[in-house]
Amino acid sequence: MRPMMPPPAGMRGPGRIGGGPRGFLTEEEKKQSPKVTKTLLKRILGYLKPYKWQFAAVFAALFVSAVLGLFPSIITGKIVDAIVDGGQIAPLVRLVILAFVVMAAAQIISVLEQYINSWISQKIIYDMRNQMYDHLQHMSHAFFTNEKQGDIITRMNSDINGVSSVISVILTSFVSNILTVITSVFYLFYTDWRLAIVGLIVLPLLILPTKSVGKKRWELVSKAQEKQDELNQHVDETLSVSGSMLVKLFTKEKTEYEKFRKINDEATKVTIKEQRASSWFHVFLGMFIQIAPLLIYFAGGFLVISHIDTGLTVGDIAVVVALVNRLYQPVRQLLDLQVDFVRSLALFTRIFEYFDRKCDIENPENPIKPPLNNSSIEFSNVHFSYEPGNEILKGISFFVPNGKMYALVGTSGAGKSTIIGMIPRLYDVTSGSVKVAGEDVRNFDLAYLRTNIGIVTQDTYLFNGTILENLLYAKPGATREEIENACKVANIYDFILGLPQKFDTVVGNRGLKLSGGEKQRVSIARVVLKNPKILILDEATSSLDSISESLIQAALNSIMVGRTSLVIAHRLSTVIAADKIMVIENGVITETGAHAELVKVSPKYKLLYETQFKKVIDYETHREEISQIEEISPISH
Repeated sequence: MRPMMPPPAGMRGPGRIGGGPRGFLTEEEKKQSPKVTKTLLKRILGYLKPYKWQFAAVFAALFVSAVLGLFPSIITGKIVDAIVDGGQIAPLVRLVILAFVVMAAAQIISVLEQYINSWISQKIIYDMRNQMYDHLQHMSHAFFTNEKQGDIITRMNSDINGVSSVISVILTSFVSNILTVITSVFYLFYTDWRLAIVGLIVLPLLILPTKSVGKKRWELVSKAQEKQDELNQHVDETLSVSGSMLVKLFTKEKTEYEKFRKINDEATKVTIKEQRASSWFHVFLGMFIQIAPLLIYFAGGFLVISHIDTGLTVGDIAVVVALVNRLYQPVRQLLDLQVDFVRSLALFTRIFEYFDRKCDIENPENPIKPPLNNSSIEFSNVHFSYEPGNEILKGISFFVPNGKMYALVGTSGAGKSTIIGMIPRLYDVTSGSVKVAGEDVRNFDLAYLRTNIGIVTQDTYLFNGTILENLLYAKPGATREEIENACKVANIYDFILGLPQKFDTVVGNRGLKLSGGEKQRVSIARVVLKNPKILILDEATSSLDSISESLIQAALNSIMVGRTSLVIAHRLSTVIAADKIMVIENGVITETGAHAELVKVSPKYKLLYETQFKKVIDYETHREEISQIEEISPISH
């Protein structure tokens, strides 16, 4: 008798239950199951179409593999008959050699099929990832403001990488399993139709209990995992440095222990219950696995012994048993097809959801590139909201003449950053217009507009590369002289030359190897190298030391000369130097004028002056007095 069949792949080990968690949909997956439409399927097939000939090669290899897969069972039957007949040893040797040749050929074809399949998968991933990156690059700034960065990375990496398993699991496995079932059933009936019927009747006894009990085990494992997560959460909260201190300060040791003991008790009970179900599961599975061959052997033996079919051999019976066992895995996987199909559609739906996000900021059909010798800025009754019903800007109007510097002041959240973001079209107006050189910015060629605008922000961002690479980001073809001059203007040249690697110094992720002032000055040098017509500054000097602050201010003063500038002012010196100051409050310009004038006539500006800028005056006055004392009476250290 043939030895007991080992548990099928996917049934071994505690981590796989009844075909593993892949075989069952969670309640959330059932609720969010995407609707299957012709449009969706056609869109998915659109990514597969360029590789139709490679797919044809894969399917051909799968067909050959399915046919060759019959031979081990057939040869096993021939070997059994050769042994029973008690003939010569030579035919037996030839059969064994043939079995090795067939198995070797099957393995070679399998490797070829897997290689082509992997090549197709990676090419499709390559295409989709390029498309996704290009699409996201052209999304508006508001998209990145509102969307979680983790979600973007998940779409780019996990979701698109998951397409590989969709191709191999859904498409290739489906075709492979269908071919295996067809060839196996065909040869079963070719061998003996009566034993074939017995074998196919027994097959559900192997499949259905596995699905039923496996689902119960999956539910228990899921519950056990929830309890384990709850346990880990409690440990993480109460045994961390801050958590343990809080427990001690409020003398809650006993209370937290009781909570832990209760959760631990529940987790232990669920785990024991799951392990008990697992033991019974394997008992029943083992019984059903042995029952199938027994029934086939019994039916075949009855036909042979009773001489009902004199042509039936023991080898034929062994072939039927082997082929029925060969059907188990593909049939089980085909029953799981719905789950795999739903999950694959959900994966594509998530990816397509990003592809379908419309870009709010796009180039016009006929973009213009007007000369910007006159680079005035004009806002005309500008309204803007990030979301309907919550207006941020409410009728903003002002005019910045060519070559002048205007300052925006106001409390946090007043709308200052939104205003400056509209000039390079990081955002577009809800109504009204923003004009540069008398032309609506929405009519400009987008790249041309942004090339002529330089922005220095509070949150200075440097790529994880060298100082030189970060500078060349503004002007890839810049000469060494241009780079050095830009660094001198930004008061960072001497610092760079003092570094061991000079311009080849790696700044680290987000420039973390540099101080705040050094990063800011590199950022300013980058803008100087760009040589823009319009300069937009969101000054970021309030958190810097006095030396960095003075160096940055000197650099800013240098690059503003001769350029139209719009500045969010954080320093009194910038406010005083401005040709005009605009006070922003709740999305509205409430006051406009020079510093001396506004201090006298505007209570709102005077309040800002008293709360934000006067502290700076007092601090700088105090610092100058200390410096004068130290010059008169130097302190020896």
